[in-house]
Amino acid sequence: MDSASSFNNKVVLITGAARGIGKATAIEFAKNNAKVIAVSRTKNDLLELQSQFPKNIEVWNFDITGDEFFAKMESLDRLDICINNAGVNKPKLIEDVDDATLDLMLDLNIRATFRTSKIAVKLMKKINQGVIINVTSQMGHVGSPSRTVYCLTKHAVEGLTKALAVEVAPSNIRVCSIAPTFADTPMTKPMFKDENFKNFVYGMIPMQKLVDVQDIVDGILYLCSPKAKMITGTSLLIDGGWTAH
Repeated sequence: MDSASSFNNKVVLITGAARGIGKATAIEFAKNNAKVIAVSRTKNDLLELQSQFPKNIEVWNFDITGDEFFAKMESLDRLDICINNAGVNKPKLIEDVDDATLDLMLDLNIRATFRTSKIAVKLMKKINQGVIINVTSQMGHVGSPSRTVYCLTKHAVEGLTKALAVEVAPSNIRVCSIAPTFADTPMTKPMFKDENFKNFVYGMIPMQKLVDVQDIVDGILYLCSPKAKMITGTSLLIDGGWTAH
């Protein structure tokens, strides 16, 4: 994809940008000469990311569930692309889910995504264009053991994606989600230490392999590009066939 001219000087805000999918996405946009705002709670990781592209990456060290982040976002003059990537998963059987775990996942996976999108829409309406990408999961389309809360939150964001896409389409703002299967990221690495879980996952993916993070990044850039100008309100599944069962 020749996207360099497509993203030149575009302001791109990415949450959860210090590691994994978020970091790889920030790097790809920076390579394409976008003005990237990388948001994360982990300052050292952010600074390491910024050191790779000091002219193209601005770092915000915030907890995105807090009002300080939203106040900072409100102060932006312009926003072209918003990538809601930050999220958390705490796999537990439903009877083991305590209120603290429930609140954590609802606040980060749903509430923060909603509030970030709300401000993004305000900023994008000023320029009559924009793209919002919600990084969800195949778990936003199916169910799985020990993931009642995670599936709940990702299904919710898939619903937000559809409703918001319809609402803001007249303002030339597109909203899509990208829903990968398991990839090798800092969030998933501890899960695969469990051999039973590892065998379960590989058994559910007809292509018999995890998704490469770059596959997800390529999908995000495609959805943000002019080549996807008529795509909105949809979810791009990158799951090796899991949800085709």
